Amino acid sequence: MIPLALAASSDSEAPFVTRLAGSEGNGAGDSRCIASSSEESLWSGPHGLLRIEHPREAVSGDVVLVRPAEGRLDRLLRSGSRHNSLLVTEQCDQLCVMCSQPPKKTHDDRFDLLRDACLLADAGMTIGITGGEPTLHRERLLDMIEDVLAARPDLSFHVLTNAQHFRREDVFRLRRPEYVKVVWGVPLYSADPLTHDRIVGKIGAYERLIDGFAHLMLAGARIELRTVLTRTTVDGIVDLADMVARDLAHVEQWSLMGLENIGFARNRWSELHVDLRDGFEPVGHALDVATLRGVRARLFNVPLCHVPEPFRHAAVASISDWKQRFGEACSTCRARSACSGFFEWHPPALLEEVTPL
Repeated sequence: MIPLALAASSDSEAPFVTRLAGSEGNGAGDSRCIASSSEESLWSGPHGLLRIEHPREAVSGDVVLVRPAEGRLDRLLRSGSRHNSLLVTEQCDQLCVMCSQPPKKTHDDRFDLLRDACLLADAGMTIGITGGEPTLHRERLLDMIEDVLAARPDLSFHVLTNAQHFRREDVFRLRRPEYVKVVWGVPLYSADPLTHDRIVGKIGAYERLIDGFAHLMLAGARIELRTVLTRTTVDGIVDLADMVARDLAHVEQWSLMGLENIGFARNRWSELHVDLRDGFEPVGHALDVATLRGVRARLFNVPLCHVPEPFRHAAVASISDWKQRFGEACSTCRARSACSGFFEWHPPALLEEVTPL
């Protein structure tokens, strides 16, 4: 597992963002490495000296948020990685039964710092925005996106949202040219309103989501639809595929996602988890319905060997590199480089239930 939080100390008292630019850094937000060993590195930048308990080679090029009072830094944007997401809030207005990031009541507003981080990103990077529910702070979120894309049009964003907080007056704003660089990842768990509401723990969520889809469609927004595969969602997945193909065919992609054994799902694993080696038929049917009716559908977070061969083309190596794990038996698999593998916190007993291809 790649560590994202590191012990650090700094001359500064206030939190700040900097890019660890190695020995050649000379940009306005860069810190330059002036000493390094196998255990730590020392950096000099606009906020003074920064000592990191990690060697230079492992973090060079990363954009980090330094929190001096806590003696740590967060690797916000890792250089060369395709998996970079910014947690903008831990507040959420839903309580999904399988939530991997259980919400908190408090909000630490870091939008200005996160904007600064985005401005230091590698060229052409796609930056994920996640929560909590980012659009609970809609104005701050949209302001940040617009500020960044005005200065860095080479960047793009992927925003995870329940899409329930967009208003009709947002339509004209979301039609602005810069939003072609933004994809909204929106969860939908059932074609049945009551089932969707029960899964997300919020009465009326389905109705508000449908309104949100209407606003996004009127804005011409780019949408990735997301459905986590649990026993409940798999039971209704074919009906959901029919609804998506009929009513939401404009989405760029429908992502069917394997369950993550963390957060609320950890204590509910036995009641939520679906072993797709034995229960793939409805998922395969849903993929067929979507594909035959012109909807691009993909399978995330599921090892290739758990997917029947005719559907492996739809399986994506989707798990972020910092939390990806493989079983020992996977070492001989010829398809490993194209496989999602498992989450780092997948139940250990299940890690070896693989069939190398």
